[in-house]
Amino acid sequence: MTPYMITFFVMVGVFMIGCFALKWPVGVSMLAAAVCGALEGMLAHGTSFMQTLTDTGRMLVEGEFGYVDTILTIATAMIFMKVIEDSGALDALSSLLIEKFHKVPAVLLILIMFIIMFPGMITGSSTAAVLSAGSIMAPVLILLGLDNVTAGSVIAMGGILGMIAPPVNTAALVICAGIDVPYVGFTGPLLLLTLPLAILFVLMLGLPKVKNLDYEKLKPALEKQNATRKEYGVKIYIPFFVLLVLMIFFKVIAQKVGVEDVGMPVIFLVSALVGMFTGRKINPLKTVPAAVRTATPVMAILMGVGMFIEIMTATGVRGFIVMTCLQIPEALWIVACCISIPLFGAVSSFGACSVLGVPFAYIYGTYLGGNVVVCLAAISLIAAVGDMMPPTALAGLFAAQVTGVKQYTKILKKCIIPILILLVWAGFILVKSKTFAWSVFG
Repeated sequence: MTPYMITFFVMVGVFMIGCFALKWPVGVSMLAAAVCGALEGMLAHGTSFMQTLTDTGRMLVEGEFGYVDTILTIATAMIFMKVIEDSGALDALSSLLIEKFHKVPAVLLILIMFIIMFPGMITGSSTAAVLSAGSIMAPVLILLGLDNVTAGSVIAMGGILGMIAPPVNTAALVICAGIDVPYVGFTGPLLLLTLPLAILFVLMLGLPKVKNLDYEKLKPALEKQNATRKEYGVKIYIPFFVLLVLMIFFKVIAQKVGVEDVGMPVIFLVSALVGMFTGRKINPLKTVPAAVRTATPVMAILMGVGMFIEIMTATGVRGFIVMTCLQIPEALWIVACCISIPLFGAVSSFGACSVLGVPFAYIYGTYLGGNVVVCLAAISLIAAVGDMMPPTALAGLFAAQVTGVKQYTKILKKCIIPILILLVWAGFILVKSKTFAWSVFG
């Protein structure tokens, strides 16, 4: 057994003990694993104890701030999400959709799916999608005739696809940081990956359950949402328009007219500030801390991932994993990718992106000469499945919670076929990345 393998097993072992035996948060478990890996790896190579402590402290700080841009984006996006939730904008939007499209259940289900995905699209977190829009849409889906398990399955898959859909894909950002690739040009490939699946899954799961939708019977259940919409009118939707306009301007137009991009955190904060004056009265001293608390677990995971990866890189474990992946027979690379990344994602989908996503990105984007952007997008979609894998299963567990399903495994069983379809679709695009790059970029 090589020294790198020993260090790797020490880090994974400590992480597993902390996460599963001691029930520590994922971020704390990754910190403990990073510290133990650094101590074992550097001391085994003859580094003095004091030098090991010094280097470990420095690397932990560097790793902790490795994803600071992503953390700021998630925090500010969650503030925006909480503002439009407290202002009644999400309630009003769901009420409007049901009123306008109740006669066309297929279209209504697709629009509900997009609403569920929206928080994940702007935060890069499936948890944000499930806990915010998912919790609001759960009663609506049940009113439409879906049972609790089916509604939870739709919300869980919506959360997974939302975290991968543009504009913010945290999983892809993690891989980009690992191979020094700018997060540019991902919108087209990510839409190609997620939108067809979103439409397919919501119709496959939900449409057979929708029966003879009677809007008049739904009205009493939607009384609160309808009242909010009528009270504030069109202005309650202004934060959505502000966000859309700012994103289009700074991401598409600004570069052409010589204006600097202010960044997604600023865009979210401006849109949230507007939202405080367009609907129900909001107390920033309550709303902002609540939003940050909701985002804290995801931000802590990213900090832990940063420290974990920094130590893996310094001790040579990361390179060892890359070389091990390259030694797998070429015919099995895609199978290994579609199995190992989701399984590691049961611990952390972001950690899976950094530990396993990076070497597979090298394989398909560099070694095999595929299109790097399309490859990274496909790998990020594969990694998202980790949020459905037990024991952590963030998307699945929270979807069960918001729909009142006591046993999460019922939702997982319902989602097995959609997950397999997702993996096949992502794997196909990964292997054919050049072809799809031509279709997206021309």
